[in-house]
Parts: sequence; structure tokens; C-alpha cells
Amino acid sequence: MNRKICVVTGTRAEYGLLYWVIESIRRTPGLDLQIIACGMHLAPEFGLTYREIEADGFHIDAKVDMLLSSDTPTGVAKSIGLGIIGFADAFARLEPDVVLVLGDRFEILCATQSAFVAGICVAHISGGEVTEGALDDSFRHCITKMARYHFVAADAYRRRVIQLGEQPDCVFNVGDPGLDNIARLPILDFAELCVSAGLHIAKPYFLVTFHPATSDGPKAEFGLQALIEALNEFPDYGVLLTKSNADAGGRALNDMIDAYAMSSPGRVVSVTSLGRLGYLSAMKHCAAVVGNSSSGIVEAPAMGVPTVNVGTRQQGRLKASSVIDCAEERTSIVEAITRALTPEFRRLAGTTRSLYGNCDASTLIARKLTTLAVERWSPKRFYDCPN
Repeated sequence: MNRKICVVTGTRAEYGLLYWVIESIRRTPGLDLQIIACGMHLAPEFGLTYREIEADGFHIDAKVDMLLSSDTPTGVAKSIGLGIIGFADAFARLEPDVVLVLGDRFEILCATQSAFVAGICVAHISGGEVTEGALDDSFRHCITKMARYHFVAADAYRRRVIQLGEQPDCVFNVGDPGLDNIARLPILDFAELCVSAGLHIAKPYFLVTFHPATSDGPKAEFGLQALIEALNEFPDYGVLLTKSNADAGGRALNDMIDAYAMSSPGRVVSVTSLGRLGYLSAMKHCAAVVGNSSSGIVEAPAMGVPTVNVGTRQQGRLKASSVIDCAEERTSIVEAITRALTPEFRRLAGTTRSLYGNCDASTLIARKLTTLAVERWSPKRFYDCPN
């Protein structure tokens, strides 16, 4: 009897990281794929991106509609409650052998809690990382403690998961699955990108994403305003802005992004989603990745593109030499962008090596899922690290 692997996805960015994992599971003998779409995938304001999953030829086995229209801390907490209820119903119906989750968002915390209480084996991708500027940092470690198996992106992260008390023989360094896209997707040239995405933006340009640093509360709007003021110091560069996620404060940032695009037509373009291929193609052709997205930490160095990492959201992650950290302050951002544009730094970025694996994580994960013990209600033992 085949083993049922249920993959949970709640955002466009997360699905982009999971695509080749999902495809590898579908192609692996002995595994049956299930998919649950939730959160931002089902929200019109975030582009109804569950349609991208279906357009890729995957069947969505369940949809968990959990996202309230409020993105206040109270609204997010209530969304978490709805998510736990929705996932409990979905897992009772689908009866998966393994629930496979990625990352650290509150939607994934909901799925993990429901699976854990139901005695279902949880496998977690991208544990052990640190993002000190986000509530996701604590969510990630909570997910780690409820998961039985861990697919991490680097040896440093493997050590941290073990430090959290997880058994070493249950923690596997497979690299970051987001890099599989770089190795496997046919990156579009700039003209093809503009046509396929309906973009009207001239080179050179910055690819910009700015999410709330949720541990900072309402200060995210001040950070985005500082970023906008800094970008305006480079009038010869276009700005391609991808919108923020559904974290607390995200909608306010998206209103600011839309207003910025409207105030600078022809130079600034805002998009809800470019899709996997569109986003990586836009990254390949940009002058620099700017903002606080994890893609600037993981994918951009692997593509030889400079990153200006703004603020604290990604603080604590392993960072390649092509990543420049700066404060959420106009002068600091301007100085960092200026440095990123120098010929010397661009040459450095072009020779940077990824810290996150060798672009084969999806194959390694699917292979492991065929052999791991996944009995329900199997107790976990805390691992005490040797002194």
C-alpha cells in the first residue's frame, strides 16, 4: 500500500519553494501525493494563487479557508484558531501517513498542531534557522518540537535542531529546496519576462520585497517609508515591487506599495505575484535584490545577484558574501545600494557560492519519505546533547 504524503502550502512564496518537492513526491513509486492549500492562496487580495497550483497540473485535495480580513495581531490569532479547526477536519478526511510542511508561518503552525494532536507523523523542511525580526522565529521552533523528521538546509541548522532536543538520526541536511528552481527552470530573458508577466519596466531595475518584521509591531510602515525614500535616490533605476504577505501589518504595507507605484508610473511597478519562473527571471535580470525577503538570502546569492538586506527580519540567517545588511533608515539603505552597484561588488556577487546546498533537495526529501518509519502515535524522545 502506498504511503500518503500530505503537503501543506499557504503562500505563493512557499509554494515556489515546494514545487519540485511536490513533483518529486508525485513521481516517486510508493508515495501518493495529497495537497492542502490554505491562507493567502485562497484570498482574492493576494491573487487567488491556488490557481497556480492547479495550473501546474496538481490536484488540491483540500482547501482550508482560514484567513480573516483583519491583519491585526488579534485577527491573526483568530485566523490561527480557524486554521487549527480546518486542518483537523481535512486530516480526518484525508488520513495522511505524513504531513509535510515547510518553514515558519502561522498557517504551517496550525497544520502542524492539528496533525500532532491527531498522532500523524510530521516532517518539517527548513527547521533550525533563525529570523530574529519575526514572530515566525518562534513558530519555526514550535513546529520543530512537534515534527518527527527534519529536512534542514545547512549543517549549522542541523546542529541547532539537534540542540533543540531532536534525535540526530531524524535530522537530514538536504539543502534548501528553493535552489532546485534555479537548476531546473528555464530562466526567461528580459524581453520574455516582460511579455509573460505583462511588465512595462526598463532596465536597470531593483527587485524589491518588503514584509513586516512582525516582532517590531507597527514600525514596519516606517521601514518601508525609509526604503521608498532611499529608492528615490536612484531615479535612473526602475523598481519592481512584489507585495507583502498576510502577516500582521501586511495590508498597510501593500497600500503604501500601491500608492508608491501610482505616484511614479513608468518607473515603479507593483505586482501581487510573478510566479516561480517570473520571480526568478526578474531576479536574474535585476541590478540588485532589495528588501527583507528570504529570497535575497537564499536564491539571490546562488544566481550571482547582489542583495541589500534591510532591517532585522532575516537577522540570524546564514548570509553569503553577496548580502549587504543595513538598517531600516534612508541613509543606511542608500549607502548599501550604492555599494551593491559598484563593479567590484557585482564581480564579488558573480563568484559567490551558495550556503544552502546543491540544488537537489527535492529528490533527497522524496527518497527519504519512502523509507522513514511513520507509525501513528509513535512517542518522541528528547535528545540531550553531550557536554
